[in-house]
Amino acid sequence: MNQKDHLPFLHHSRIDVPPEIRQYVIQLLNQTLACTVDLRSQVKQAGWNVRGNDFAPLQALFAALASQLDAYADLVAERIAALGGMAMGTARTAAAQSRLTEYPGTIVEGHTHVVALAERFADYARAMREGIALSTDVEDAGSAAVYTEISRGVDKRLWSLDAHLYHGGASAAPQDRAGSTGE
Repeated sequence: MNQKDHLPFLHHSRIDVPPEIRQYVIQLLNQTLACTVDLRSQVKQAGWNVRGNDFAPLQALFAALASQLDAYADLVAERIAALGGMAMGTARTAAAQSRLTEYPGTIVEGHTHVVALAERFADYARAMREGIALSTDVEDAGSAAVYTEISRGVDKRLWSLDAHLYHGGASAAPQDRAGSTGE
């Protein structure tokens, strides 16, 4: 086998990013696509199984989260295709490639679903910021912009999950109060 056998096939693209950089970024974007598909499935899991007094508002929140993740998956897949790669976004690929923590299968109470999703959205947001840095490091401004767009949206969705937890009367993470001076 020669070196070329180890590199993924690239379709023709007039984008002036060198092929080795495109291959690297396509691999990074496919990892992101797997995590996005996985996170969407976890949000759907929460929506299907939520119970309690906040059922209706949580169903609406989870539906909005899933819809936004669908849009992010499309954005990432389109960037992969633009770079000449193949978007690998099947459920099987997502299960094999996602770096997210598995969603607990026994949760029914709304507050617990929100906490579990907030933890996963925080990990996903961290990965998006890493994607910005890695894309910028290899001078792919287009992919860095995709990651930036997703990062902004995910931060907003994470804020809405945190706000819901605050509305519930309890903070999900004690470190949220660590920076407070109490003044």
